[in-house]
Amino acid sequence: MQKILVSRCLLGQRVRYDGGAHGPFGLLERWQAEGRIVPLCPEVAGGLPTPRAPAEIAGGRGAAVLDGELPVLTDDGQDVTAEFVAGARIALELVAAHGIRIALLKSRSPSCGNRENYDGTFSGARVAGEGVTAAALRRAGVEVFSEEELAEAAARLAELDEA
Repeated sequence: MQKILVSRCLLGQRVRYDGGAHGPFGLLERWQAEGRIVPLCPEVAGGLPTPRAPAEIAGGRGAAVLDGELPVLTDDGQDVTAEFVAGARIALELVAAHGIRIALLKSRSPSCGNRENYDGTFSGARVAGEGVTAAALRRAGVEVFSEEELAEAAARLAELDEA
């Protein structure tokens, strides 16, 4: 049985920057009951509190953060790059420990966003891009989906189970 890395906020756990949560979604509850889910909030795992100041990456470029080219900054200018990178490393450790090939992460998060992110201006503007953890997972060969792609993630998980 394939395991899947899932953002803790999508499981209804109140770990978002604002102390909120999303979900839980029915399919995730089923996967959790089956023992498939490995939960993680990279930002909390990396050492940030809940709640915390909102953070963004210029251009939404999580890979550039991993490469040391860009910082992750809060809306008051605090550099939280180290915590974001630490959370991404923990995600990679979990992937290796559990043989994970799929992740379901929170869309548009500076850690977890897989296709779109905020642009770093704290204006609500969105750009194509990915978060720090999403970029690290993608580089490691993990397929990253968001809660907006739940059906696609389920289909891919079923394919892997059949293989």
